Amino acid sequence: MLRVELTSQLLRVRTLMALACLAAVPVAAALATAPHAGHRNGAQDGLFGAATYSALNHTIASLQFIAPLLLPIVVALLATAIGSADRDWGTLRYLYVAPVTRSRLLAGKLAAVAITTLAATACVPAAGLLSGLALFGPHPFHIIGAPPLTAGDAITRVLAACGYTVLCMLSIAAIAFTLGLLLPRGAEALATAIAFVVAATILDGQSALHAVTVVLPVHYWQAWTHLFDPSGGAHLAPGIACQLATIALATALAALVLARRDPAA
Repeated sequence: MLRVELTSQLLRVRTLMALACLAAVPVAAALATAPHAGHRNGAQDGLFGAATYSALNHTIASLQFIAPLLLPIVVALLATAIGSADRDWGTLRYLYVAPVTRSRLLAGKLAAVAITTLAATACVPAAGLLSGLALFGPHPFHIIGAPPLTAGDAITRVLAACGYTVLCMLSIAAIAFTLGLLLPRGAEALATAIAFVVAATILDGQSALHAVTVVLPVHYWQAWTHLFDPSGGAHLAPGIACQLATIALATALAALVLARRDPAA
């Protein structure tokens, strides 16, 4: 099941175009900011201001720019396609007759969701690193207002940021996958997943609704950026717990959908 899901989804033109768009953003940003190489990126602060100092700086700035909205949309696109494609194509009933047990079907699809989410997320730092090496060079990681990081410290923090982002994207992938199983059409599931991300992002900006937003996974998606604060402090545990809880709940609901309801109906 895993091989079938990966070949049917990753090799689709739509998927390849979506991944290419993710990779194109860091490349375009590198070309646009190349005149500032080795210097501060204009008057900007934080990770964006330091983006032009080195390849790793550009990699992290690209991740911060893409992770809040564009990356979740692409991840949701892939996850809803995996969840709904068999029903949309009219092949799900034949899988049950084959026979393919529902537990095996769910396991194969969840594994495919995890792999495609990892692939989509990896496109951003990979493109950022390659374009950064070409235009900004392998210089030390620069933090505005603090000494540059050592190579080992910088790589450790970058890997931690990428790993945390993968976990965050797995949470929206799990939600989108479950919607793909639950709703009648894949397009409806994708629209609902995107609406959730946009609405949660807007709500997260309202301080009066803090008691509500702290239970939403989107609230913690940018927590990794504090790894690169001058103080160097970041509290990722609440975000990790929220993402894991979201993944567990969405996965349990997906299993319930397959166990209690015929998604082909």
